[in-house]
Amino acid sequence: MMLTSPEVNQFVRECEPLDVIETKFQQRLAPWRYESGDWLTLVIETLDGEFVGYTGFHMDDELCRRAEVGYLLTPVMQGRGYATEATRAVIDWGALSFNIHKFIACCSEANLGSRKVLERIGFKLEGILRDQTRIKDSWHNDCVYGLLTHERPEVN
Repeated sequence: MMLTSPEVNQFVRECEPLDVIETKFQQRLAPWRYESGDWLTLVIETLDGEFVGYTGFHMDDELCRRAEVGYLLTPVMQGRGYATEATRAVIDWGALSFNIHKFIACCSEANLGSRKVLERIGFKLEGILRDQTRIKDSWHNDCVYGLLTHERPEVN
């Protein structure tokens, strides 16, 4: 299972026990509302229905019209453009549907693949938070990225 894989979660979090993951899954079955601040988690699949991973966002600050975006892919599907395509689509939909002014994203400074995805979508590095996240016995610097909705790149 992807959410219990140390390889997938190496830059994200310590793997959670299966019962915790199942509880979160059950909570996310309820109808989603942007105003709730809960994550909208969407499955990414190939055209053939093969599982790729997840993408989504949640309202970070209602007054500032800001949302945080994220994604998580299985290792065999990484590096094929799926995260870029799916996250760009989620951002476009969120901007048009909820009048989001700015999207933010955070990732480990060491997660070069994730950083490249964000930069391809048009995110700008806005800062690095030193020793921000602890995963097992290691501290990680987190990169904070931002994308103003009106600066989204055009897709040809």
